[in-house]
Amino acid sequence: MAALPDGEPEWSFHGQWRNRSRLNVPGPFYTAGADNGWTGRGYAPRHVLYGDRCEGYGEFVYRQPKTPDEVRALALAAAEDPPVTYACDGDLHWTPAAVREWWHARREVEEYIATMLVEWEGSAQEDEREAAEGLRDYEAYLAGELADDLRAYIFRLEHGRYPGGGDVLPEL
Repeated sequence: MAALPDGEPEWSFHGQWRNRSRLNVPGPFYTAGADNGWTGRGYAPRHVLYGDRCEGYGEFVYRQPKTPDEVRALALAAAEDPPVTYACDGDLHWTPAAVREWWHARREVEEYIATMLVEWEGSAQEDEREAAEGLRDYEAYLAGELADDLRAYIFRLEHGRYPGGGDVLPEL
């Protein structure tokens, strides 16, 4: 389980793996049926986005936190989720094979981004235009550093630690 910031209430993380959004990136944190209140980006704008109509516009984690401050921001987003559907037990469920499978099926996520950008970039609603900025960030992350982050996550799942200088990262 991911470490929570000191003093963070554990009740903020009760999402159920079987209900997780397909849009969550692999890692310890995810959402599973989060509400459509659109509060998460206010706390963790580089980590949280909103789902499509099929998922009720619920929140999802598009970038795993790397620093204590980022974990704290995601924990605050979780605390503001009334249905309490964020979770931090992804390490108990993800396997190297499942991470690779998610990566190889990322076209579904890319299609989601393209579809929602059309809808949100030209929206009259400020919150949808702001969410479009997050979609652009997710799009760039998918095309850039996410592959290395997932390789490091697979290494951690296999070795119980993140890679250090000299460690060879596994293939996706």
